[in-house]
Amino acid sequence: MLKPKIEEKRLDAKAEEKIFKEWEKRKIFSFKIKKGKKIFSIDTPPPYVSSDIWHIGAAAHYSQIDMIARTARMLGFNVFFPIGLDRNGLPVEKYVERKYGIKMHETERGKFLELCKSTLDNAEKNLIEIMKKLGLSGDFENCYRTDSEEYRKLTQSTFIDLWNKGLIYISTRPNIYCPGCKTTLSEADVIYKELPSKFFYIKFKVKETNEDIIIATTRPELIFACQLIIFNPEDKRYEKLKDKHAIIPIFEREVPIKPHPYAEPETGTGLEMVCSYGDYADVMLFRELKLKEIRALDENCRLTENAGKYKGLSITEAREKIVEDLKAQGLIVKEEEIMHRVPVCERSGDAIEFIPMEDFYLKQIYLQKKLLEIQKKIKFFPEFNRQILINWINSLTIDWAISRTRYYGTEIPVWYCKKCGKPNLPKKGKYYQPWREKPPFKKCKYCGSNEFEGEEKTFDTWMDSSISPLFISKFLTDKNFFEKVYPNSIRPQGKEIVRTWLYYTLLRCYQLTGKIPWRYAWVSGYCVDERGEKMSKSKGNVIDPLPIIEKYGADSFRYWAAQEATLGYDFRASEQRVANAGKFLTKLWNIARFISIFPYPKKAKLKASDKWILSELNALIKECLKGYKEFNFFVPATKIREFTWNLFASHYIEMVKARAYGKGFKKEESKAAWFTLHECLKSILLLLAPITPFITEYIWQKLYGKESIHLQTFPKPKWGEKMRRKTGKLVEFNSKVWNEKKKLGLSLIDKIKMEIPKELKEFEEDLRAMHKLE
Repeated sequence: MLKPKIEEKRLDAKAEEKIFKEWEKRKIFSFKIKKGKKIFSIDTPPPYVSSDIWHIGAAAHYSQIDMIARTARMLGFNVFFPIGLDRNGLPVEKYVERKYGIKMHETERGKFLELCKSTLDNAEKNLIEIMKKLGLSGDFENCYRTDSEEYRKLTQSTFIDLWNKGLIYISTRPNIYCPGCKTTLSEADVIYKELPSKFFYIKFKVKETNEDIIIATTRPELIFACQLIIFNPEDKRYEKLKDKHAIIPIFEREVPIKPHPYAEPETGTGLEMVCSYGDYADVMLFRELKLKEIRALDENCRLTENAGKYKGLSITEAREKIVEDLKAQGLIVKEEEIMHRVPVCERSGDAIEFIPMEDFYLKQIYLQKKLLEIQKKIKFFPEFNRQILINWINSLTIDWAISRTRYYGTEIPVWYCKKCGKPNLPKKGKYYQPWREKPPFKKCKYCGSNEFEGEEKTFDTWMDSSISPLFISKFLTDKNFFEKVYPNSIRPQGKEIVRTWLYYTLLRCYQLTGKIPWRYAWVSGYCVDERGEKMSKSKGNVIDPLPIIEKYGADSFRYWAAQEATLGYDFRASEQRVANAGKFLTKLWNIARFISIFPYPKKAKLKASDKWILSELNALIKECLKGYKEFNFFVPATKIREFTWNLFASHYIEMVKARAYGKGFKKEESKAAWFTLHECLKSILLLLAPITPFITEYIWQKLYGKESIHLQTFPKPKWGEKMRRKTGKLVEFNSKVWNEKKKLGLSLIDKIKMEIPKELKEFEEDLRAMHKLE
């Protein structure tokens, strides 16, 4: 009896680990610059190191990034696939505060930084374990960290370069501020939520006529910071108020009333307060109309001395007290419950405020038109996600505030002269910590004084993240390497960070190099739960990928990730979906075990059935290569399954089984079946290798050679597709026979009398043997 070369009934997770260790041992994915071989470099997103569960969507995302790397190798490229870890920013600070019951700004800075670092060191082990279990073929030996001295040195060097170019400046202006995070934010850190709120309809007096006017506001606590009342120029109700003055209740201060198109006649009463600062509109109007601000809030988001007796109250306390006082004077006409679109901090969820603060700014508005031009040179996969970037660039109104009052981040390398107050910058090429180090210079470049005070602020974390293509390409450290791999080939990322990571990288790298940082941008959709809802800890629907990978294997997980949705669209996650995806791999394993029984002749005289399936294989190769070249793994994943399960297994293998075993057929005819079975399986494995690297590696090395399948190239179409015209009739006839047997209560191995259609006569021998036709 013939014995299969593949004896195991399945490939388990332990076997996957063994295969991965062999890849590491043989260093088959290591990168070296090779003369004459084109480089494909990947600006891999460094995942954020967190003590929380790594999101199943993130694991799926990174498995697809690995598919990009494996695809490029099999297309003949020399692939540079760096692995990094993002360790900067607010999340670790917040976690340390919760874990140790401390407040960052009340803790000695050095001690707090040590707690953050040790927390991250412990958390990253779990993250790297998942990445390896997923089979990522990246450079783990040279894994980089965004909080390393080397990385922070580059961030500071690029800052010094941009400062010297005049692209960075210090300014005091109303800035977005998060009360929870206690730091300045950029526009990209802000999201909007529909939250319940109240419109308070408040009586004001018109100075000139002593008449009452009613103004509706959601921010009565800012009434003392009002500097203007506006109405829409088209609103005939208020034409008579133009250039008159309103008296602010409680505070008895007069402010002008003017027409302005920003006022909406249908909102509230059509009259609006312009305060410093309730929202973006206030900030814009203060700038446009050159109004003098009244500082309403301090950095703890408490009312300032300008609020008089309300000084020191929190926003909520002040609102309650001022509303109470207005009611006591009969000045609130009514209250109206509304849903209000509120800007909130993406990290903390707190409603943002606008507070005048001194910050560092990177110029970006001057580059808007240029960025809209150069983004056209980037090819987007899929194309429709380009619009997210275009919309964001068009929406920008201010320069990027790049400084933060945080601890765990890259320090701003500036020392201020104690005498003249001017900022002094060091030479680039070293990592500086001004808050605890003396300056690397002796005298102020402006006044010659020798006393300095170090800057305590850190950079916005996107200042670090936005130079990832420069860091991995060894910008400023290895000119030869940089020239070979930069611009990088591709930036893979999620659509939720197009306006941050993708945009800021484009901005910064263009400012520093005059080149776009990559040729391609690959943008995936969101991972949602079984009901289509976004996953979040508060909803309790976040899925830990590790138990699922260990239970079903990385290949099942990766195959699910590839075939769940086409590139760019949101995809659903559940354990059952991964389990269902694994059924195809079980089918493939069983097919391979069957084929492994037979030898693989180098050539054979093919019969019609063989030519037919090879013509379908030819079409499959072309479709898969098209999908792979667009890095859309949904295409090869679904096409391979469809071919393997619905044509190759269900029809061709059943048609040639008797011939393969030599039952009633000549040796040459059996050899043709063996050749075709192996030719199809070999091509399926090669086509599937980027998606499911473990099962394809195992079967390949059992049947087709000891060299890794991942060092091979994709198969080329070589069979022609003439015989595909027979597919419909063959499938129709086979289905007809199976249905007839079922109707008659016969098993599939029972004989049946049926006529073979004239157009299928060339398949007659195989069809008779397959169906036991009389």
